[in-house]
Amino acid sequence: MIELLLVGIGTGNPDHLTLQAIKALNSADLVMIPRKGESKADLAELRRSICADVLTNPNTRLVGFDLPVRDATNPAYRVGVDDWHDAIAAVWKDTILAEIGKNGRVALLVWGDPSLYDSTLRIASRIEKSLPLTVTVIPGITSLQALTAAHAIPINDIGAPFMVTTGRKLREEGWPDGVDTLAIMLDGECSFLTIEPADTSIWWGAYVGMSEQIIVAGKLSEVADTIVQTRAKARADHGWIMDIYILRR
Repeated sequence: MIELLLVGIGTGNPDHLTLQAIKALNSADLVMIPRKGESKADLAELRRSICADVLTNPNTRLVGFDLPVRDATNPAYRVGVDDWHDAIAAVWKDTILAEIGKNGRVALLVWGDPSLYDSTLRIASRIEKSLPLTVTVIPGITSLQALTAAHAIPINDIGAPFMVTTGRKLREEGWPDGVDTLAIMLDGECSFLTIEPADTSIWWGAYVGMSEQIIVAGKLSEVADTIVQTRAKARADHGWIMDIYILRR
């Protein structure tokens, strides 16, 4: 039986690992490190660096695998994502079987927390259909927690709700009814530009919690252009970017 450990690692800062996460990684026979191409080689190296900092078990092995790329040209978004997840699950299964067979403990390092806008759990459920395994989740610090900490703000107003959603939803559906605070994740297109900026504030951050952290806050009408330019430069400098923001009106 394979035990699959999904270990939330926060935003890439080794200090974000919980003691539970460190123990889990040291209990693994195998830690799988995804490779996402040359432009995102830093992401694999960050995972390896985290392992180098916390692994003390000489029997824990690290192995890399090439992560399939989602077909962003597929007009049916959900179909494209499902196909992508199927491909990732197949690579996971093949790598596990090739490295340790059908018995052992395998760990995957998950940015943030596996429960919040991450598909690792859904991908794992695909493997269960053909390879007997159990799944153990070790929670991690989310990028939303890191963002509010970086700006030293609460996510909600007193007694008021907030919504966590995606940039695509904000672009396609606009500001949801009944809520004045939005946390926007998975936004590669600066979707805040599609909403009316009047009386709206934004708290934006990239690489939050990491040494490269950049944060900008203010009235959306005053800082939107600054965020767009800052984001573009950071992505060009690093070859990748992870950012998140809060909108409040």
